[in-house]
Order: sequence, then structure tokens, then C-alpha cells
Amino acid sequence: MSETPPTPPAGKAIESALGALGERVRRTPTWEWRDAAGELGLPAGTRPVLKLELLQHTGTFKVRGALLNTLDLDDEGLARGVTAVSAGNHALAVAFAARALGTTAKVVMPESANPARVEGCRRLGAEVVLVADVHRAFEEVERIERDEGRAFVHPFDGPLTVLGTATAGWEMAHDAGPLDDLIVPIGGGGLISGVASAFTAVQPNCRVWGVEPEGADTMHRSFAAGRPQAIEQVRTVADSLGAPHAAPYTFGICRQLLHGLVKITDEEIVASMRVMFERAKLAVEPAAAAALAALRGPLARELAGRRVGLFVCGSNIDLATFHRLLSGSSAPSP
Repeated sequence: MSETPPTPPAGKAIESALGALGERVRRTPTWEWRDAAGELGLPAGTRPVLKLELLQHTGTFKVRGALLNTLDLDDEGLARGVTAVSAGNHALAVAFAARALGTTAKVVMPESANPARVEGCRRLGAEVVLVADVHRAFEEVERIERDEGRAFVHPFDGPLTVLGTATAGWEMAHDAGPLDDLIVPIGGGGLISGVASAFTAVQPNCRVWGVEPEGADTMHRSFAAGRPQAIEQVRTVADSLGAPHAAPYTFGICRQLLHGLVKITDEEIVASMRVMFERAKLAVEPAAAAALAALRGPLARELAGRRVGLFVCGSNIDLATFHRLLSGSSAPSP
């Protein structure tokens, strides 16, 4: 028998989660990029609308799910603390949530993680464990959970994590006005699962598209296989989209709610980072330029003349890396 598909978060649950989070999170702006089609290289009449979640605490949407997971712990669980695995953004969010709720965090990060993100976790009070790669990181976090009794806060899978990201989608669905389409980056699928759930409840006619880097196409492989798949190695500048595998809960929701998936190159990502910096004065990490890269690239014709939401997910990039990427000769000009 086939497995029962997971139930996406419903509207009442998302509203309740927003109430639980309260002022611990920011209601980030939704901004319409008016008269931008020509200068962005888009077909005439295409109207991008950006959810600026890069202005959230710690620079990404991740704090929403991290806080909901930590809020769910009882006093004994809070006393033991939390643990997480991440290349940076989720680790920062878990460190933030632990400090906000008076507990401790021990986060596992690959040695290749951006040093600024590692230092950011330490500034928030987290203990950081560095390991060889993301596959080894998942093994280490399992050991910590088993040996120390810390609660594992999953970076992208699970009902509370997805319910947290759904609160960002709920905000956007109410603040943006009617959208024809919405493009959301995919790492492990936690963000798009929640956002798509919210739009299904509030704007059911809006088509939701997922975008992945070519070098981290876990969801594409999973859709093709009909079940969650893993990749051997993450090969993309958008390291926060580099989930090593898909997971059952988010995969199941994505299969139900997404209209389609597209892939983009690193060159397209970097070119869109440059456009966002030069034309909108937004300094974003590579993952946060993925939605625009999809709109300017593989979805340009499909979404021509439509009002399109773009989820701008994060800003955690250091100045040296930002300069190196945008000044690189390999990235095409906008």
C-alpha cells in the first residue's frame, strides 16, 4: 500500500502559530518592484513582488520554525537544550531561539561553512561543532541528540518547522495582494512547503513554483523517483540551498501543492544577485537571488505579463564573499 500523503498546515493552525510567535519575529515587508520589467530583462508587463524575509532576525526565515520547535519543549526539554545541523542559516536561527527562550544550543556545521555564519552562532551563545561535510554533520547531530538528550530541531522537515515557514507565506499572501504565481527557493523543501500551504489557504489560484540550483537538485530527483532522494555532493554557490537529501514530510507536501519545478545555474544566481544589488539596493546571499534568477531565466516566458511573487529568503553573506562573487568574470551581466 502507498503511504498516506502528509496533511499541509491549515489556515487556523498557521494563524495560531503566528500568535504563538508574536513579537519574537518581525512581519517583514512585501515590496512591489514597480516598472522593473525592462531593466530586469523580463517580458513587458511582468510585475515582480518581493517578500523581504532577509530582514528577519538572523537574516533569514529560519527563526520562525526554530522558535516554534523550541517553544514546544517542556521545562525538562528546555533544560537539556537543543541541537541542529546547518551550513549556517538554520544554525543561526536555532542559536537565536535558544537564547530567546533561555536554553542552550549546540550546532553542527560543515568545515566549509561561511566563517561569518560560524562566528554569528558563537556570538548568539551557541556551541559550534565543525565536521568534514554535511553528511558527517547529520551523523554527529544524531550522536549529540542520543548522548546529551538535546532536542533536535530539523533544518527543513517536520510539522513545526513547516508550520513556522507557513507564517511567512501567510503574511505575504495577505500583504501582497492577488498574485498569479509565486517562486520560492528549495533547499530541503521546508520553506516552500510552508509557504505553499499558506497560499493554498489564502490564494488558492496562485501557482507555486520551486527553484533549485543545478548542483543541488534534490527535489527534482525526488519528484522523478516518486520518493525522497539524496545527492552525493552539494555543488553550488547557494550553500543554504544545499540539502543533502529530501525528507518525507516536506516532499509529500511539495508533491501535492507545487505547480512546477525549475533549475538554475550558479551563473544565473550570481547575475541576479548583482541585479538586486544594483537595481534594488539589496545585498543578498545567493539563495535569496534564486527566485529572481528563475523569473529572469527558465520561467521568463511562462510568467510573462503576470504578477509574480518572489521569496527573498536571506542575507547572510560576508563582504569578502559578496565582492568575490559579484566581481567574478564568470558571472554574466544583467
